[in-house]
Amino acid sequence: MSSTLFRTKKVEQSILDTEEPEHALKKSLSALDLTVFGVGVIIGTGIFVLTGTVARNNAGPAVALAFAVAGVVCALAALCYAEFASTVPVAGSAYTFSYASLGELPAWIIGWDLVLEFALGTAVVAVGWSGYIASLLDNAGWHLPEALGGRDGADGFGFDILAAALVLVLTGILVLGTKLSARVTSIVVAVKVTVVLTVIIAGAFFVKGDNYDPFIPKAQEVPAGDSLQSPLIQLMFGWAPSNFGVMGVFTAASVVFFAFIGFDVVATAAEETRNPQRDMPRGIIGSLVICTALYVAVSIVVTGMQHYTELSITAPLADAFKATGHPWFAGFISFGAAVGLTTVCMILLLGQTRVFFAMSRDGLLPRFFSHVHPRFRTPHRPTILLGVIIAIVAGFTPLSELAELVNIGTLFAFVVVAIGVIILRRSRPDLPRAFRTPWVPFIPILSVLASFWLMLNLPAETWLRFGLWMALGFLLYFMYGRSHSRLGRQEATGGQALKPPTDTN
Repeated sequence: MSSTLFRTKKVEQSILDTEEPEHALKKSLSALDLTVFGVGVIIGTGIFVLTGTVARNNAGPAVALAFAVAGVVCALAALCYAEFASTVPVAGSAYTFSYASLGELPAWIIGWDLVLEFALGTAVVAVGWSGYIASLLDNAGWHLPEALGGRDGADGFGFDILAAALVLVLTGILVLGTKLSARVTSIVVAVKVTVVLTVIIAGAFFVKGDNYDPFIPKAQEVPAGDSLQSPLIQLMFGWAPSNFGVMGVFTAASVVFFAFIGFDVVATAAEETRNPQRDMPRGIIGSLVICTALYVAVSIVVTGMQHYTELSITAPLADAFKATGHPWFAGFISFGAAVGLTTVCMILLLGQTRVFFAMSRDGLLPRFFSHVHPRFRTPHRPTILLGVIIAIVAGFTPLSELAELVNIGTLFAFVVVAIGVIILRRSRPDLPRAFRTPWVPFIPILSVLASFWLMLNLPAETWLRFGLWMALGFLLYFMYGRSHSRLGRQEATGGQALKPPTDTN
């Protein structure tokens, strides 16, 4: 039984599956499209919201270092993702990579994890977008009923119609085609980057050197029971964490990591890329480098404009300009944040549907969802299904307590991908690799350790919820996925050829 649980799918078979007419996605994306996707999904809630929170609670002006640390952790993972995406240019990201290296059960678990990560990420950002839009409407004198808009509606018994409407509109755009999605994303990303550059350039004129003193505030012991880090830190290492100081920077890094979530979504579009061997590494690494530089620059400017103890937690960038007597900039930033979050939702939704599509094509989910639209060549069935579900979740569910599940899910995927690189290097050294992760196995091992360290910084409740979701995933695999696996059926019939079996669904 153990041999069937860890059976691997040959890379050649995965690539051949993408050529089936009924299950083939349209190849239309370039390296620029992928970089835009990456920038579009990374620049979002983190840079517009988290800067003030971690500066006041964890790192002070050294929040810039926290963004740099989180960026390094993501860079280590990005090198591993780039090798896999260029070697196995198939939809599914970490799910597909795991199937080729670790086996079917680990692939299912990571796919199940990604479904959770992208779904909650989309819903959380949609609710945040709703809050910005409701605020802008209020400023214009238009007031939605409390039960139909903003966070109050989502957290009560009402329905957040703005969040749900956003998800449904983006679902329609994704059904119409990935290239259309890329064009819409390009326009929105241009607006978003303009806003960020405005903060950096205009804010630099209001920086005061005294606001950087001290750059790394003196460490403060956290009272028992009030730790901002996971109790696992104290259990495993025997010491209590602190606010501020050097360890405060690492605590802040585990929080601002949310700001980087999404660069791995670029890997899910590998199958829709015209030249994935060349363009996937450029898109993944390029978008991450651009966003890390912007994050560090913004945090340096904002903490220089206003002392970290006075920064706003809800809207630090906009409120910093208000504090300097420039409310026009604050309104412009709020508008840019609302526009920018639109692309975050769309690209997270795109990533989830591609993972679901890949799992369906392999038979681990119903094959009904692996058929593409005859005209648009997009996986319209899972896109519509997941879009409707997420719209309902975003409309009804209070999501603040679940947001941290997105972090742990992403870090878990980073760990699996890094291990997969090491294993596939040993099991398939013959594979052509357009991009090779440097210094294997040192870089992948370092990626595993760095990701696991940030996972330890998450609350124990997050680990518990994550464990329950994984347990449900195991149950579904043994009830459905294992018996419907295409790879398993080929092995049962003794089929060794790479030719895909006839699909009767």
